[in-house]
Amino acid sequence: MKKSFVKKTVTPVLASAVLGFLMTGAAHAQIGKPQSNQSSNLDIDLSNLESTNDLEADETGLDQVTSVSQLTDVKPTDWAFQALQSLVERYGCIVGYPDKTFRGNRALSRYEFAAGLNACLDKIQELIAAGTANLATKEDLEKLKKMMEDFSVELAALRGRTESLEVRTATLEKQQFSTTTKLSGQVIFGVQGKNSPDIELAGFQFNDNSDQINVISNVQLSLYTAFSERSLLFTGLQAGSGRSFSQLLTNNTLLGYEGDSASAVQLSDLTFRQLIGNNFAIIAGAKGVNMINVFRGGNRIESAGQGPISFLAQRNPILNLGSSGGNGDNAGAGFDWQIGSRFSLQGVYFANRPSDPANGGLFGGQNGGSTVGAQFTIAPTDTIDIALHYANSYSPSGFLGTGTGDDQVALPTALNPFTRAPIQTNALGATASWRVAPWFTLGGWVGYTNSELKGFSRNVETFNWMAFLNFPDLLAPGNLGGIYVGQPPAITSSDLPIGRNVPDFVNRGNVFAAGPGDQPGRTTHLEAFYRYRVNDNISVTPGVLVIFNPNNNPNNDTITVGVLRTTFSF
Repeated sequence: MKKSFVKKTVTPVLASAVLGFLMTGAAHAQIGKPQSNQSSNLDIDLSNLESTNDLEADETGLDQVTSVSQLTDVKPTDWAFQALQSLVERYGCIVGYPDKTFRGNRALSRYEFAAGLNACLDKIQELIAAGTANLATKEDLEKLKKMMEDFSVELAALRGRTESLEVRTATLEKQQFSTTTKLSGQVIFGVQGKNSPDIELAGFQFNDNSDQINVISNVQLSLYTAFSERSLLFTGLQAGSGRSFSQLLTNNTLLGYEGDSASAVQLSDLTFRQLIGNNFAIIAGAKGVNMINVFRGGNRIESAGQGPISFLAQRNPILNLGSSGGNGDNAGAGFDWQIGSRFSLQGVYFANRPSDPANGGLFGGQNGGSTVGAQFTIAPTDTIDIALHYANSYSPSGFLGTGTGDDQVALPTALNPFTRAPIQTNALGATASWRVAPWFTLGGWVGYTNSELKGFSRNVETFNWMAFLNFPDLLAPGNLGGIYVGQPPAITSSDLPIGRNVPDFVNRGNVFAAGPGDQPGRTTHLEAFYRYRVNDNISVTPGVLVIFNPNNNPNNDTITVGVLRTTFSF
């Protein structure tokens, strides 16, 4: 009983190895040869055989081999090498000739066959004796069988509980998802300098000679907390110091990476995102909900630390509407719906936190603004992206909230500077980009706003445009070059009543002007930059801004700004 159990597990392995060894010479000789008419079915390659006298002389001096490497004529490429190695090193039942050869191609005599087979069988018997010393006896097996019968009920119950546990374990392994938080961020340092232009404001001439060279720093931290595979909490922290040059005179020099908080850490984002199905996602939060964070960007290199250097060149300004360029305390909700492989729709509603929270609320009221926006994106080909934008925004202060160009379009009354100038704005725009080649992208945008001064049925219109060229991997992988030419939002038409007209006040100094009016000129923005990637975590971006006709006034001097931005990301 003991031996039969071992033979079933050991003997087939040894048998195959022995068979491989015994057939080494014959089988190798038959490769590529036809069968002969001799009574033996082995066709021997006689050119490889030694003379009879040599064989008889060598057979008297066979030596035991303990390693296949001792056989000088056996190579790892030989077809039976593994079988021979197993018989030599595992079972020790192979001998070699005194000259350290195996001579696998020679014919096998009946005596050699008997000697080799006997040695291997002796080894098998040794293994069986050593491996079965502690095996169970037949009596032991009978007792075990009786115990299984006596405890059959308990064993069945245990089997059922085990199967149930396996099912529950499989379910837990499939559904388990530990809450994890990942941290990423970037640190931006910018050194910038400009000329000393003469700027006209409200009929007076100013020389903007302050802050000829300054430094801006901005630290942004992003924490992504996953509650499941389909839900995410995004928390953003930001601290900055320094700002671009005197924005009392013009905001045309606003840079994309500035966010002066006097180095105090501020909460910039607090939003929850949930994927529903495979094509629909929602976003809701108390901070950071706006068109910038919900809509898909038409310009794929949009980034404060890695993209264009100016704030204007980041995106179509109407996407900043109602959010102060993304820096407002915006609470709300939005969605992103992938309609098809080449179409998607995004929508958002958000409200600004008013300066007087008690009189504001989620829907703005008289002291806080609110905005609703939608974007439809189209990808007609793999290289073309088109985004169509719409927004409707209420502002109690007369500001659009774009943060650039003609941002304020309605003034408080001249007779009472504390009287608000509430406006309702409709905005339309489009952004498109065409990846002409992997190293060259052509794109641009246009934006239009029409704001109604509440209670007067008077309107103000603005228009902006931009054309850009992006050069990914310019001169080396990871680098980026860009050229941007465009017009910041400019008031093109205004029929506001006396004291409310921005162009008349800012550029003509006539606060009591009434009737139709627009800006006396148009600002042109020219920007060029080159981002050099030092390594995966550091990039350096030199760039230049040239602003023609600042504040849409041809009487103002051209502003030139040089920038060196360094970004550390992790």
